[in-house]
Amino acid sequence: MARGYDARGNIYRVVAPEEIRRDGIELPDQACQAAQTREAWALAAIEAYCGWAPGTQPSGSKDHCSDGLLVGPFQSSPPFDLLIVNTDGTLAERSGNGLTIFSQALSDRGLWPGDEACLLRVHHDKADVDSPGQTSVKPAQVEGVRGFWLDLGKPSFGPGAVSAHGVGSVAFNGRELSQVQPLASLNTAWGRSQFVRVGNPHCVTLVERADELPSNEQMREPGLSEALTRIAYAVPTGAGEPCPAGVNLQWAMLESEGRIVARVFERGEGPTASSGTSASAVACAAWRVGWVAAGEVKVVMPGGTAPILLEEEQGELSRVSLFGTARLMG
Repeated sequence: MARGYDARGNIYRVVAPEEIRRDGIELPDQACQAAQTREAWALAAIEAYCGWAPGTQPSGSKDHCSDGLLVGPFQSSPPFDLLIVNTDGTLAERSGNGLTIFSQALSDRGLWPGDEACLLRVHHDKADVDSPGQTSVKPAQVEGVRGFWLDLGKPSFGPGAVSAHGVGSVAFNGRELSQVQPLASLNTAWGRSQFVRVGNPHCVTLVERADELPSNEQMREPGLSEALTRIAYAVPTGAGEPCPAGVNLQWAMLESEGRIVARVFERGEGPTASSGTSASAVACAAWRVGWVAAGEVKVVMPGGTAPILLEEEQGELSRVSLFGTARLMG
């Protein structure tokens, strides 16, 4: 059966491909084929494993009982292939919390080879990036807590990194950032954004005061929710502007040395309690504008705090890593 896991307030259901097929949903045997045919099965799988049972949806809750579905593994030994299915039926290139959860699920099933690093390969149907996306994951212990370090590789910056178009430029702390007019028109404080790719696309908007950070409750209000959906989601749900394939939105504020407070509106999901790749993108953007130095950075989200490790070589970020933990829900 599909098992639910929680990682910093992000909840995913994990289901094996053979279970999906046993339940009558036609899913190809190979992850790459499953990704390319996701329109034929993904929404049915979301409703089967992420839908609320009749009469159980709490008042005011989101439409599904989880943030998405992790389908895999497609084999019994590493490297492990999987798909990350958003609740709107689209596929994500990468999810830090999702990969943390998937790693814990593999460990719980006895498939993880001891304390060795494993390669996780996320298949998707995005045309603008290579497939599959690969992430090396290693079990670790941080501050007495068992979890996993995810090596997210070298980040890239700027509109070209996320295929953004029609954006302006603005200076901040001696750096050239982007001005995304649809965001700036919603709030004049949202006029400075840094595009970052860490395997998936992000737009980090830098603010200076806590009241300029939108709350998750505000982002669920119809007016703001619709406006952010147009920016974050690809066509047909959104407008695909400034990024035709959509983009994850974050807002970030420097709270203290090495500590950033953030809010997240995810492409394919909307406002979320936390996001591992979003936290990583926030840390990278904060480094680029001089808010933080290389080393450990903590990104605080409503669902919890994410430890991020930034590595620098010759004045450039060479690697970003994310530490995460996950727990099996009852």
